[in-house]
Amino acid sequence: MTTSIATAVVVAVNLSEGGIPKHPVPAAEITPGGLVGDGHDHAKHETPVQAVSIFDLEDLEDLECEGFEVGPGSTGENLTVRGLEVDALGPGDRLHFSGGLALELTKKRKPCYVLDAIHPDFQRAVVGRCGFYARVITPARVAPGETIRVATADSPPGPDDAG
Repeated sequence: MTTSIATAVVVAVNLSEGGIPKHPVPAAEITPGGLVGDGHDHAKHETPVQAVSIFDLEDLEDLECEGFEVGPGSTGENLTVRGLEVDALGPGDRLHFSGGLALELTKKRKPCYVLDAIHPDFQRAVVGRCGFYARVITPARVAPGETIRVATADSPPGPDDAG
């Protein structure tokens, strides 16, 4: 089933030379290898199935209310989104961005020791709401404000679901 989520939108596009936090930028080109200009401190993240990481703004806001100093990019995510509920989606679900980018979710992010830089208890606090990794189906430039349409893995392919 293809669903349109009217409120699903890119809030921030985030890059760093490596590690966390990543910092919001006005826009970025996304290729099958990930965001152009984005670095990784660990080779395990340099794979096409983890080309892009996505995190919900609502989870960041909840974590902030719980006392953690977080905001867009602080957990190392490339795309901070609002209204998507990415943790409720599954591997194989596809995200179609209004600017032409298409991503396929590959696996849920798991908290790792790098997040200890935020707070010693952060890994525990973020379990179950750490976002998703995705591979790039259709490369494109992405910017805050773009809307996102979801095509679930169990839906028949639509015209822009090729890849």
